[in-house]
Amino acid sequence: MARPSPPSPPPTAAPVTANPLIGAVFVGDTDQHTCTGSVLHSQTGDLILTAAHCLAGGSYAAFVPGFSGDAGPAGRWKIGSVYMDPRWLSTQDPIADFAVARVSSAGAASVESVVGRGLALGTAPPKGTLVTVTAYPASVGGTPIGCRGDTATGPRGFPSLSCAGLPAGTSGAPWVSGSSVVGLIGGFHGGGCNDDVSYSPPFDGAVSALVGRAEADGPGDTGPTTFNDGC
Repeated sequence: MARPSPPSPPPTAAPVTANPLIGAVFVGDTDQHTCTGSVLHSQTGDLILTAAHCLAGGSYAAFVPGFSGDAGPAGRWKIGSVYMDPRWLSTQDPIADFAVARVSSAGAASVESVVGRGLALGTAPPKGTLVTVTAYPASVGGTPIGCRGDTATGPRGFPSLSCAGLPAGTSGAPWVSGSSVVGLIGGFHGGGCNDDVSYSPPFDGAVSALVGRAEADGPGDTGPTTFNDGC
């Protein structure tokens, strides 16, 4: 009797060329980037998406799309109003670990007018969806890493992705299917307690609601100042 083939090892993240729609997030007056974000297509052209836990309440933050080395071709964009789900604001519910933010840069009309059409907002991927992740490990300078793999279903129903080598700093990195963002590194344990399996909060109408608030230029939210991933 033929023996079954052993399961294939999970893919491993490797250096990739910077994507103008994906960038590094800097929080506070520092040269170290600590999270990843992506440009969302919107009516206003000035929105990005990242993990809610990436944006500590009231701290100065900036987004650099296409970051590589120590800069990005589109420059640095100040993160202004931030929009978070009430569940995150009240209890840091990992189901709602996503945030939409408005960005601006002196002399530029909108981030989409500079980098091109942003990613369309999708919904949580079914099991077995092939996604591409581009992310920035926490560092001063550096270049992005990327990985492609099939999604699965993790604890409590969180979408999961087996991909080795996605360390701290990759939180907020978009899960891209086609031209849509269907998830991001975050959610369960802030995206995972080890570098080999990542999670996403399940995207649903709550993310669309944040986009609507942002497009209407409604008042933003101030997130919690601390975060415990439970690892």
